[in-house]
Amino acid sequence: MKKLRVGVLFGGRSGEHEVSLVSAASVLRGLDPKKYLTVPIGITKQGRWVLPRGALPTSELTHAVLRRALAGGSGVLLPAEPAEASLVPAESSTPSPPGALHLDVVFPVLHGTYGEDGTVQGLLELADLPYVGAGVLGSALGMDKEVAKRLFRQAGLPVANHVAVRRHEWEKDRRGIVKAVRRTLHFPVFTKPANLGSSVGISKVCRLAELAAAVEHAFEFDAKVLVEQGIIGREIEVSVLGNEEPVASVPGEVIPAREFYDYTAKYLEDKTRFVVPARLKPRQIRRFQALAVAAFRALECEGMARVDFLLQRRTGKIYVNELNTIPGFTAISMYPKLWEASGLPYPALLDRLIELALARHRQKNRRRTSIELPSKRGGVLRE
Repeated sequence: MKKLRVGVLFGGRSGEHEVSLVSAASVLRGLDPKKYLTVPIGITKQGRWVLPRGALPTSELTHAVLRRALAGGSGVLLPAEPAEASLVPAESSTPSPPGALHLDVVFPVLHGTYGEDGTVQGLLELADLPYVGAGVLGSALGMDKEVAKRLFRQAGLPVANHVAVRRHEWEKDRRGIVKAVRRTLHFPVFTKPANLGSSVGISKVCRLAELAAAVEHAFEFDAKVLVEQGIIGREIEVSVLGNEEPVASVPGEVIPAREFYDYTAKYLEDKTRFVVPARLKPRQIRRFQALAVAAFRALECEGMARVDFLLQRRTGKIYVNELNTIPGFTAISMYPKLWEASGLPYPALLDRLIELALARHRQKNRRRTSIELPSKRGGVLRE
C-alpha cells in the first residue's frame, strides 16, 4: 500500500506559537510510519515557511527539536495552484522545480491567528490540497468568539451574557463602555481577546477598578475584546468528530489548580486535574453531547472541534462557552483524551481525521466550476 505524504503544519504568527510546537510534536510522533510519510512544515513567528534540514528523530521528537528546526530550516513556498500541490524551494520561480515536494494531505496544527482562523485553510483550498479540520468558513467563525456566540444564540443554544468591545470604541468612549458592562453584567467577569485561544490574554475581573486594565491587556492581542459574565461552576469539554454526520465523545471535566484555567494552568504547570469521563448523570451526558454536535453544526464545522461548556453550580444550567476548530493535541490535551475514553485511541484518531479530510476533498471536487453559455450565433461558449 502506498504511503500518504502528510504535511504537518505548525508554528505560525500567533500568540499560541509555542503551544503549536508541542501539539505538532505529539501529532508527528503519533502518525503511523507504516501508513504515512510525514513532512514537518514550520511557520516562523515572522510568517516564513520552512522545512527542517535533514530528518527529525520522530520517536524522540519534542517541541524543542521543532523550535531548532524552525530556526535552521530552509525556506519553502506553497503555490496557490491546483496543478502543483507541492512545496517548492523559496528561491524558485518556475513551476515544478527540482526539489518540489508533493503532498497528499495537510494536517494543520496551528492555534490562533493566521492558522486557525481560515487564512491557511484558504491557501490550501486554492492549492486544491486536502486538509484536516474545518474549512474556511467554519475556521473563521470558530476563531471569532463574539460572532460564534451570536450564531450559537441564533441556533437556540444557551450562551452566557457578554459585551463585545472594539478598540476604536474603547478609545473613543471608555466610560460609556464601562457603564454598559455594569448594566449588563455583574462581577466577576472575564475579559478575553475575541480571536485567540489557549487562554492567552484572558483575565478574571472581580472589581470594577480592575476592569480597564484587563480590557487593555486583552487589546494587546486583538482589536475586539469580549467581557463575559463569570459563571461559577464546572468546566466541561466534549470532542466532536465527523463531516456530514458528526459524533460527540464522552464529556470530560477540567479542574484547574489555579483560580481559573488560564495559560499558566494549561501549559506551564502540572497541577490541573482532568476527570475523564466527567462524573455526570446520564441525562446530563446526553445533553452535553447533543449541544456539542449542535454547536459544531451551527458554525459549519467539519473534521474536528472541541466544545467547551460551563455547568453552573447553583442552577445546574449548561452554557456553551466556545468552540475550538484546532484543539490541542499535546499529551495532556482533552481532545484526544476524550476520544481515547470513548474507544478511539490516538493513532486511530489521527487516521480518522485524515480519512475525513480526504473524504471532504472528494466531495468538494464534485462541484462544477465551469458553465456553458449560449452564444449569439447559436453555438455554445465554454467557460
